[in-house]
Amino acid sequence: MKTIDLNCDMGESFGNYRIGMDTDVIRYITSANIACGWHAGDPLVMDRTIAMAVENDVGVGAHPGYPDLIGFGRRNMDCTPEEIRQYVVYQIGALQAFCQVHGTRLRHVKPHGALYLTAVANEGVARAVAEAVVSVDPELIFVALAGKMGETMTRVGETVSLKVAYEAFPDRAYTAEGNLQSRKLPGAVIKEPGEVSERALRMAKEGQVIAVDGTRVDLNAQTLCVHGDNPSAVDLVRTIRESLEAEGLVLSPMTGS
Repeated sequence: MKTIDLNCDMGESFGNYRIGMDTDVIRYITSANIACGWHAGDPLVMDRTIAMAVENDVGVGAHPGYPDLIGFGRRNMDCTPEEIRQYVVYQIGALQAFCQVHGTRLRHVKPHGALYLTAVANEGVARAVAEAVVSVDPELIFVALAGKMGETMTRVGETVSLKVAYEAFPDRAYTAEGNLQSRKLPGAVIKEPGEVSERALRMAKEGQVIAVDGTRVDLNAQTLCVHGDNPSAVDLVRTIRESLEAEGLVLSPMTGS
């Protein structure tokens, strides 16, 4: 039977500010991408989120981003490759320490927001992130965008001998080129559970997504992401999980290839 991972970006609250519905979402996912305190999160949130992941047998991953709390890490920053490399090392190390406290291991690293999208398009940024990951732990899985647009991230990850997991986004609109539609455009984030679960099934079973212009885009997804700050996150992950399992797919934490 085919296996698929269902991941969610989590731990994005900060101090008194609450973002996402982590305590409800975590029951339905198999991997959590946890903010490391730079685009979101703080030490208390990181500790609490990892504890929930361990309790629910969910794989833990680091979700490092640009140092941009105000912009939630979704704004581009003009950083050198060396800066990016050390920023990522710093954030992985922080989350790894909390993993040790809770008796679990860090399984994967997925760049966040603008850092992720820049790595998709810019080989120098992708290489800086991948080199940071492998320097901390060569057994970590490097999460890359599934499909043609993710080829740069995939190639760079494989070059430094990292396992790569190919990721698709059922709750995000895609361009005909296979990239994520800009959040500045209407319809970029899809909130209707039925539509999102249908997209998730097509991604998992057929290896395709329907772009905004109707184009069928090929992608070989090993993990599906639902954003924790989506207002419909709980309904989305529950509906996706039920749909995938009803079709005979087995949900399991990502392993990479």
